[in-house]
Amino acid sequence: MLFGICLLSIVPMRDEPKDTSELVSQVLYGESFKIIEQRSKWSLIKLSFDGYKGWIDNKQLVKIDKSTYESIISKKNIYSSDLIEFIQLKEKGLLAIAIGSNLKNIELFNHHFDGDSISSVLPKENIIKTSLLLLNSPYLWGGRTPFGIDCSGFTQLIYKINGYKIDRDAKDQAKLGQVLSFVQESEPGDLAFFDNKEGDIIHVGIIMKDNYIIHAHGHVRIDRLDQTGIYNVDTKKHTHKLRVIKKII
Repeated sequence: MLFGICLLSIVPMRDEPKDTSELVSQVLYGESFKIIEQRSKWSLIKLSFDGYKGWIDNKQLVKIDKSTYESIISKKNIYSSDLIEFIQLKEKGLLAIAIGSNLKNIELFNHHFDGDSISSVLPKENIIKTSLLLLNSPYLWGGRTPFGIDCSGFTQLIYKINGYKIDRDAKDQAKLGQVLSFVQESEPGDLAFFDNKEGDIIHVGIIMKDNYIIHAHGHVRIDRLDQTGIYNVDTKKHTHKLRVIKKII
């Protein structure tokens, strides 16, 4: 088994080993992974954080040995908490990193960071405070950063930097936690899931107080939430049909 780590700001994970393939997710600075399959130009990886799989370009891959990988995953996670910060590379200038990048291994590569970070589990009420940092971030299928993020990437990132691990995709996040019967039973930080006509979970957002929800739809935005679903405050129409509300924390 081969292992690797991301030492770039953001590395795209694709569905197939080619640049034109669908973006399924992204690897952020400091995230480690197993290399499941390696070809001449591409590698299929599995992230250690959430087990997500995808293909990355070998030019963006830094290999590490098994002992280094095991040492890395045994350490406590330290996440950058500012939207954008900088890593000082030894004799190579600066590298911009996004919120949620993992800083626990910078010493191994002679990198330096002196920005703000989070390394503990934060109270549930901090979920909404953190989510507002990404307000107006553009929607990007497969995205996990303020420069482009999808609905489940948004919820996963916000939970992650508050010390909670949830799955990457909405359909898998919906399997977690306790079911709530009504919007009125929820509290800020709970997750609401939405389905399509076939009954498949296709969207997720974070519930706020007073029947509001923050979610990634076009951009990270705040809309109304009721028992029907999401009511878009701009178009004055319902955009998503409510399937289930879950208390994860």
